[in-house]
Amino acid sequence: MYRILKMRQLTPVTRLYVIDAPLVARSAQPGQFIILRVGATGERIPITITDFDREAGTVTIVVQEVGKTTKWLAQLGEGDYIQDFAGPLGQPVELPERGRVALIGGGFGTGAILTIAKALHGRPGITVDAIVGARTQELLILADEVAANVDRFLPCTDDGSFGTKGFVTAVLHDQIKAEKGYELVIAVGPMPMMKAVADVTRPYAIYTLASMDPIMLDGTGMCGACRVKVGNENKFACVDGPCFDAHKVDFLEVSRRTKMYKAEEKIALDRFVEHECQCKSAGNR
Repeated sequence: MYRILKMRQLTPVTRLYVIDAPLVARSAQPGQFIILRVGATGERIPITITDFDREAGTVTIVVQEVGKTTKWLAQLGEGDYIQDFAGPLGQPVELPERGRVALIGGGFGTGAILTIAKALHGRPGITVDAIVGARTQELLILADEVAANVDRFLPCTDDGSFGTKGFVTAVLHDQIKAEKGYELVIAVGPMPMMKAVADVTRPYAIYTLASMDPIMLDGTGMCGACRVKVGNENKFACVDGPCFDAHKVDFLEVSRRTKMYKAEEKIALDRFVEHECQCKSAGNR
């Protein structure tokens, strides 16, 4: 059992959890993830590591309510326990020793770039820009934390309520045209956003990494659900990734596969919500 030491509401549907997990924290690296199970009867889901503290023995994750398990987790607070918290899993992202880097975070993907920003922060010869986006300012997460660990923080929102009005890809394109000299771009967020980032950087031959964590299931390479075509090879996002060369990822195939179980996911969520409503009604009698 793993205790929730801290819970922080980031948006109406997004929460940050600090988990007491010293064995995971001891070996965690930027870009890796954990697999958690809320309760004994729950499913296992992958969550990218947002931060870790080896001395304190803690691991921080950011979770957005999108289905049954994340809604179940959202009911827990400080002092509650999670059944399983396995990791760190996956390959750490390869970080450069020198040069200029752009970190692109879309939506709750901004939580995933924080640990990368912290790893690069202060390295001699490294300059880091963070371009993060959300639909509105209310949904932009961890802005202060990311801004404190990069050289330039470039936020944007779809409605213009904070930072530049527009998408992260437009800001990235403007920075490239301004000859910022990026040698590496790392994108984490919704699949369409990561594909769009790859489309922006491809003509300039800027090495770009995209995180394929949205398609992971088992997390150990045994189920094959996270298979992704990278160039002419089949890779498994959980053990070979989650980060891959975005210019070689078959985003069309990946996008199709992320939608394969939408109907089943909705059924599971509806059943969970109905069960919770029944329990609350019985408790009020």
